[in-house]
Amino acid sequence: MFDWMVWTTPVAVFFSCIALMLAGMTVWEIKSPTTLRRGWLPIETTRGDRLFIGLLLAAYVNLVFVGFAGKFQEWLSLDAEPSIWISFVASMLLLALVMRKG
Repeated sequence: MFDWMVWTTPVAVFFSCIALMLAGMTVWEIKSPTTLRRGWLPIETTRGDRLFIGLLLAAYVNLVFVGFAGKFQEWLSLDAEPSIWISFVASMLLLALVMRKG
């Protein structure tokens, strides 16, 4: 069923983290309903809104990293392409920032 997708360890960890975040947010929403608040994003958002925006940003960070990995290797004179774990960590930090301050 999932033969069309390349299931590497980073991809599996990324999607597992998303599933865990959705489950955690569901429990959190049931225990403590959210209210609108304004952070540095230009709109008032709820926790769910910030999670959605953060997940979109995380996906874009990973896609840009994959797209430029060959260029990074060339620009930085590396022997191999940089690890995808770098973009995973960067995207999760960005997601945490959006969830906390957005």
